[in-house]
Amino acid sequence: MSEPIPTMPAPNAQQPQYQPQPGQSPQPQDSDPRRAQHARQGRDWWFTAHRRFSLIGASLTIMILIWNGLNILLGTSLDPMFGGNMPVWVNLLISSGPLYLVAIPLSMLIVTRVPAIRTIQYPMRVGEFFQMLIMCFPVMYLGSILGFVLNLVLTGGRGANRLNQVMGGDEWWATLLFVVILAPIVEEWLFRKELISRLRRYGEKTAIVFSAITFGLFHMNLFQFFYAFGLGLIFGYVYTRTSRLRYTVLMHMVINLNGSVVAPFLVEQVDPRIMNGSMSQEELLRMASEPGAGMGGIGYLSLYGMVLMGLTIAGIVLLIIKRKSWEFYPAPEELPAGLKVRTVYGNPGVIVYLLLTISLTVWMLFM
Repeated sequence: MSEPIPTMPAPNAQQPQYQPQPGQSPQPQDSDPRRAQHARQGRDWWFTAHRRFSLIGASLTIMILIWNGLNILLGTSLDPMFGGNMPVWVNLLISSGPLYLVAIPLSMLIVTRVPAIRTIQYPMRVGEFFQMLIMCFPVMYLGSILGFVLNLVLTGGRGANRLNQVMGGDEWWATLLFVVILAPIVEEWLFRKELISRLRRYGEKTAIVFSAITFGLFHMNLFQFFYAFGLGLIFGYVYTRTSRLRYTVLMHMVINLNGSVVAPFLVEQVDPRIMNGSMSQEELLRMASEPGAGMGGIGYLSLYGMVLMGLTIAGIVLLIIKRKSWEFYPAPEELPAGLKVRTVYGNPGVIVYLLLTISLTVWMLFM
């Protein structure tokens, strides 16, 4: 398109509207004498949309296959060098390096075949940013609970949470670099900027939900899926309304910093055995009841828990109050309600991605 499309209304301006592209309307005018031509254009429009979603699904599938293939190859080759006790930083390098340097660049060769739509960038006020960030906390913890409960149902609590491998320990700098800094930048660029910018022409809600689902499954971890999906919805909305990646990257960094650095650090100050699960419930209760506990050790952890509880409650209140003020605007090629699921998820590329990531999620749960 020749002109960028606004995503948020400027002060004292009317609501912006996407400008439909000529010849691509999914609803031909019955009064047009060239009805057959319009119907043919409608079919061509649908096949184009169907093909574009399939291309995105295929690109994500290729990314997952290359990423996991290189992980297995490198892990198998390097593990004997460390006597089966590979350091955290090596694990993270093996995981992130192939993804960032090989898998994503190759998948982008396909992604770029789907044209992006231009939008105007809008700033987010500081108060709005913190409100959206606070809303992330109940979504994150409710999602964590759902993942934990489903693990109990499916495995009796024996399922492995791969995230624990990079939490805590002396190599916090590696977690900070790979999980808190690099992961949010790359993941937000891919799942928000690249996906939403290319698919929002078919509906803002459609693009946000698709981005969130693929983002959640990308982690291939049952413990992470639900909260990653929920956070993906919030991040997707923020990006759609601002078209600025800095806000979602910063939110993502704060969330990862809290979960992978701050919380494990406080837990380890109490007793490192809490992190690896070797401390019994009786020992933990006895430690909490000791006269010297106070603000030291478990006292700081309790204070941290109270702060998180307060943020979670505040987030729930904000979600209830603000839910009706979230705005979505008609897209230039908005998918009709009856075609959305079929077009977005009923194509070969996306079907294969869903089956592959779900299968890997189950396999890694029992690995």
